[in-house]
Amino acid sequence: MSDQSSALSSMSKIFVVAAAIVVILAGVKAASVIVVPFLLALFITIIFQPVIQWFRLKNLPPFAAIVAIVMVILVAGFALAGLIVQSVNEFTLNMPVYRARMTEQFSALVTFAAQFNIHLNQALLQEQFDPARLMSMAVNILSSLGGMLTNTLLILLIVAFMLAESALIPKKISLAFGQPEKQMKRFSSMLIAINKYLALKTIISLVTGFLVGFGLWLLGVDHFILWAVVAFLFNYIPNIGSILAAIPAVIMALIQFSPLMAGAVAALYLAINLVMGNLIEPRVMGRGLGLSTLVVFLSLIFWGWLLGPVGMLLSVPLTMMVKIGFEENPNTRWLAIMLSGDELKHHAHELDLPAQNKPVQNKPAQDAPANPTE
Repeated sequence: MSDQSSALSSMSKIFVVAAAIVVILAGVKAASVIVVPFLLALFITIIFQPVIQWFRLKNLPPFAAIVAIVMVILVAGFALAGLIVQSVNEFTLNMPVYRARMTEQFSALVTFAAQFNIHLNQALLQEQFDPARLMSMAVNILSSLGGMLTNTLLILLIVAFMLAESALIPKKISLAFGQPEKQMKRFSSMLIAINKYLALKTIISLVTGFLVGFGLWLLGVDHFILWAVVAFLFNYIPNIGSILAAIPAVIMALIQFSPLMAGAVAALYLAINLVMGNLIEPRVMGRGLGLSTLVVFLSLIFWGWLLGPVGMLLSVPLTMMVKIGFEENPNTRWLAIMLSGDELKHHAHELDLPAQNKPVQNKPAQDAPANPTE
């Protein structure tokens, strides 16, 4: 009877925790208007924290660094908005030329398919691949990502205050929660790991965007700066970001030139992503943040659903913070283990894995009797 009551008690705890998680997630999604600017400001603060530390080491006023950081954010926001407006205007002016070119290509495609007894509806094809949809796709992409800047003033204020108090936050946490020195070191290590990830990812994304823009400029593809910015932003999204960034540019090359040029643009994106994603990025970032590939992809879907485009951009550091939080609690440490990737064997001592989860080495033969009959 006691076993049944304890089992029911355990099940009730599980249901209560699950219900609490659902309520929390629903609250976060309902309050995303406030949560998203705060998270964005938090990660911007983490990225620029080394700048503040450098100013303090040089005995320079941190206020000057905060002003410079705010100006950089403002310039980037206005540049993104100006780029969208300019690209839309240019695309609108060239729309008749693009539609005429697309009509010619679809006519040739329908004629070629008819030779193999394949009948295509040219009107339907033109409706589905209307050039206006291409620009609408790109503008929606940048607008959704730029929508996070609608609360620019709020974000800048949060960033400024966070940077101003960044040196005092660890001390406040230690005094408020009585964190031991070991846990404070883990907290500092988490911030350093996230800062390293975001900083290196930003540099790699900038190089990726530059290479894409330069390559498209050499190929003569229109709006190459716009596609470079899209490649830069979408490089933050793991796994599928580079694929999504290539779609508008490939369609633009198809509309402007021919299927052969569209294939060349696709090959350009493939080559850049193979070099940057498979060669440069692993060497620069080392082992990474210790998340499995499946977890990274699922976190992209989850945070994108919960927080929108900002959640997709920040899916990896957000999941890393959750993983480290699970590691700190013995009751949830098994969740941290499930989130870990190949780096688990390197962090087995940090996770304090029980002995049964560690590989057991074979004992020496002398421990067993030399003669089975003895």
